[in-house]
Amino acid sequence: MLKLEDIGFSSLTKRLMDLLVASGLLFLTFPVFIITAVAIKLDSRGPVFFRQMRTGKGQRQFICYKFRSMYVGSNSKIHQEYIKELMTEDSAQKKQSGKVFKLTDDPRITPVGRLIRKLSIDELPQLFNVLKGQMSMVGPRPAIFYELKYHTDAMLKRFTVKPGITGLWQISGRSALGYKEMVALDISYIDHWSTWLDLRIILKTVLYVLKISHAY
Repeated sequence: MLKLEDIGFSSLTKRLMDLLVASGLLFLTFPVFIITAVAIKLDSRGPVFFRQMRTGKGQRQFICYKFRSMYVGSNSKIHQEYIKELMTEDSAQKKQSGKVFKLTDDPRITPVGRLIRKLSIDELPQLFNVLKGQMSMVGPRPAIFYELKYHTDAMLKRFTVKPGITGLWQISGRSALGYKEMVALDISYIDHWSTWLDLRIILKTVLYVLKISHAY
């Protein structure tokens, strides 16, 4: 079976599709960019865009762009502790606690931030990461650097390809998934990649965003 990480025609096809889809979406969503930027500035002090170091292909670090959805000066410690609990609890503990990948009641998020996260608008600036070749439209979720310490050797396979704006994790429960479930879907995507799978995931992502379910 042809692997996504293989160099060749498949990689070129995926890159061309990324460029076409990202460019088209930037053109179509330009009014959304303007409205969101104004709403963020009116809602709370701080920049419109949020820049965060993420881990991509080959575990290389890159700056990931998002619309700012949190108050300026928010401490990431609350999320770091949450991820630690998710990754170190056993299955029985997770089932009892009902923890999912994202915090469902994060006090760091602004009122406008909650709305744009619900609609997945906060991730639109990642289209620039796609154009720069740091991300793909579809792929594993781009990991935050402090998550790496909890990865097993098997989990590291998700860094053999570019991370994506969307993926199997996005259309299979979004933020309602646990961390290890999300990683398992990332690896499954890599093992079963095809151009048609990418197209199906993109189309299903649009439907999931419109349903705005399991997004925090």
